[in-house]
Amino acid sequence: MPQLLSEDGASGKVLIAGDDAAGRIDAWLAHALAGGLSRSRVKALIEEGAVTINGAPAKAPHQKIQPGDRIEVAIPEPEDPEPKGEDIPLDVLYEDEDLIVLVKPAGMVVHPAAGNWTGTLVNALIHHCGDSLSGIGGVRRPGIVHRLDKETSGVMVVAKNDMAHASLSAQFADHGKTTRLERAYQAIVWGLPRPQKGTIDAPLGRAGDRVRRAVVSAGAEDARHAVTHYEVIERYHERPDATAVASRIVCRLETGRTHQIRVHMAHAGHPLIGDPDYGAAYRTKVNLLPAPARAAVGRFHRQALHAYLLQIEHPRMGEVMRFESELPRDMQELIAALHI
Repeated sequence: MPQLLSEDGASGKVLIAGDDAAGRIDAWLAHALAGGLSRSRVKALIEEGAVTINGAPAKAPHQKIQPGDRIEVAIPEPEDPEPKGEDIPLDVLYEDEDLIVLVKPAGMVVHPAAGNWTGTLVNALIHHCGDSLSGIGGVRRPGIVHRLDKETSGVMVVAKNDMAHASLSAQFADHGKTTRLERAYQAIVWGLPRPQKGTIDAPLGRAGDRVRRAVVSAGAEDARHAVTHYEVIERYHERPDATAVASRIVCRLETGRTHQIRVHMAHAGHPLIGDPDYGAAYRTKVNLLPAPARAAVGRFHRQALHAYLLQIEHPRMGEVMRFESELPRDMQELIAALHI
């Protein structure tokens, strides 16, 4: 049996696994905290990074527990479970009774979460669509079938009813293997990838916290298959040794993992310009640029990544729908400076 060492009201618990401890951490915790937290709630807390085992974040709900393990559970204060509509302008490309296609700006979070309970795309959609949003995605993610990072801009599709939600979710889960789904991004990276057209096939896992990701071995407990196809479409400040200081690339996803493009390009030695999480070690590359380009990079405070193309099959009519969005102004200005 677990031993409860300490408890801070409803905010946290510390437990030691007994001699008979075995099995998955989510099932063990749900049993240990019977009457307090459901297994689904425990699973969510693990995925949010709120559960540690011997001081390290639990890697996944299926991670095995061992006798003597020290488990800490941080239980956040309850928040309003239902986001409210907010009058936030949306850049709508297409809309009908089943779906809405829009361009998410950089700086906007897709759905409410800790630290971002307002000002999200979901808040804007609730105001725009009213009661028509699908509820399959949950109270905090109505209609959401895929997402973009906060600082990544680009095209997204949102379902407006349950039928559309089921169809679009299936398309994204399939990653275009049997459907016409296609997603493409433009990114500006340091250096010149070699070869200039290629594939990065490297599994991703957690990098020590609930947000960051890293390339891990295929045998790692939390390894998830990840494949990115890239192609260089423009080079900036080419050098005598056939390299370049920076490049613009197009990436197409065969899988859709958290931070996939950002981690894969950094792993290949070509992190995205402006990426605060995976590109910090390459900041000195800016010294290879002329003054105007150095200044432009200094002003660019997000990863240079834009989801410019999205192709889907309409959930009701079955027709292929293709949407493209031009690069946002900040990326256009960065490219213009890199040409100088």
